[in-house]
Amino acid sequence: MRITNKMIVAVGVALIAVWASGPALAADKPTKPMPEATEELLEQGQAIYFKRCSFCHGLLGDGEGPAAKYLDPRPRDFTLGTFKFRTTQSGELPTNEDLFRTVSRGLPSTGMQAFDNDLIKNGLSEDDRWRVIAYIKTFAQEFDDPDFDPVKTGKVIALPANRAPFNAETIAKGKLVFEKAKCWSCHGKLGRGDGNKEFRKDDWGFPIRIRNVTHPWKIKAGTEVEDIYMRFTSGISGTPMPSFVKTLNEEDRWNLANYIKSLQHKRTSHQALKAKPVEGALPEGPDDAAWDVAEPMDMRLAGQVVAAPRWQNPSIEMVTVQALFNENDIAFRLTWDDPFKDVKHDKSKEFNTNEISKVGGFNSYVEANDMVPRALETFRDSIALQFPVKPPQGTKKPHFYRGSSSDQVHLWVWRADLDAAGKRGTEEGNARGWKQPIKAQTEDGQQITGKAIWDQGRWSVVMKRPLKTGDKNDVQFQKGVFIPMSLNAWDGSNGEHGLIMSLSTWHYVLLEAPTPISVYVYAILAFLVAGGLGIWLMRKAENEIEPAEVSA
Repeated sequence: MRITNKMIVAVGVALIAVWASGPALAADKPTKPMPEATEELLEQGQAIYFKRCSFCHGLLGDGEGPAAKYLDPRPRDFTLGTFKFRTTQSGELPTNEDLFRTVSRGLPSTGMQAFDNDLIKNGLSEDDRWRVIAYIKTFAQEFDDPDFDPVKTGKVIALPANRAPFNAETIAKGKLVFEKAKCWSCHGKLGRGDGNKEFRKDDWGFPIRIRNVTHPWKIKAGTEVEDIYMRFTSGISGTPMPSFVKTLNEEDRWNLANYIKSLQHKRTSHQALKAKPVEGALPEGPDDAAWDVAEPMDMRLAGQVVAAPRWQNPSIEMVTVQALFNENDIAFRLTWDDPFKDVKHDKSKEFNTNEISKVGGFNSYVEANDMVPRALETFRDSIALQFPVKPPQGTKKPHFYRGSSSDQVHLWVWRADLDAAGKRGTEEGNARGWKQPIKAQTEDGQQITGKAIWDQGRWSVVMKRPLKTGDKNDVQFQKGVFIPMSLNAWDGSNGEHGLIMSLSTWHYVLLEAPTPISVYVYAILAFLVAGGLGIWLMRKAENEIEPAEVSA
């Protein structure tokens, strides 16, 4: 089989999607300084760069590799000498150790993988990392200065000598700094990235979103207090994030870093959601206090890269799910962060899936910025719960991506534009694989009610339905049974619609069933029987031993 550029792009982007799905944690401190950049070292570094880095960063180091247009954020253009993550002062070049740190641990939530060979099998040794770094530095003429050494010139930022502890007092002080410095004007009052009601652009002209600091897996250069302090101090070159050295003193910056650290969400790890039984009516809205007693489960989502059009730049990467039920109904609350409230949908701008199929099955990814409009007031926000129609048999489940022709799934879909227009925002439908659109159920089969709230960069949606229905195409809920459950999600301003979306694999929901009284009765009886049998055996043994003692 002939290997084509299209095939290489497809495989590369798929691997990048996997690398970007979670944070990279690696040893990022070298055991020795960078060796002298001899001609031999640079030749070795060039060979490594061409093989491992040029696919994204380009043969010329200009960030124009064949995968670049599919990635958000774009790969770094090394020729400009602009590096975001450094321990040097604002506008300065990074140290060799800064570059080593980035290459070693990668940048979470981007296409930049970790290259520490102690972390991943296809990584690079420490010596090879130094070789490729030496070669990367040849792209920017700024590094040509023979006197360049940030350490000797005092341009390296030192961490505070007396660092305040991470506790309630410093967090409270940091919150005051956050408010006084108006960090909320960009990052939002709760840190969810909803301060600006418009897209920003970086120095290269590409749209960027303000960072949601409550999602540590999206913080690229480290999530610890020291890392966050460094970002406030050095700034992030090429972006609207400035250095605060001149406006905040060292103590304020450290306290602010403590506050940002305190906002980071700690994800749940369980894969089965316990639906809690309640007496009386279920809550109708997301803001009902009844939800405070419901167990949360965080479901991770990734870009839909199973079939064309494949999307590797999803916005919604986590949804928190809760469930309550009574004798008649079950209700789910879905909560996820989204900085923009998208309640409009322009059908004329929807992506034509047939067009991408003409390119070929090996290159069916959607480009990050040019193939779909990623803009406000273009597409709706939306979310869907998905369940198998057939009761689960052991571990057998339909495919998590819309099931199959022989194993259909049942979807509960909520759409923000319909909800905002006062229409029914929820719809029940069925799917038999991704090749066919979701088939809406008949009007008399629509039994879901829903209500949604968007507040300070967060959607909360409640969907409620009877536990059991008379429709053979519906999921039926039964106490004590693990029912598979997955999610589809769309962020309209991120260009997501149709099959351009994020999705999860299967999790489970379990309706807690009260333990039957017979279980306790049987347990007591078993205890009494076992105890009685034990006493009888002991007495029998004693009777057998006594004659032997007498005869002795």
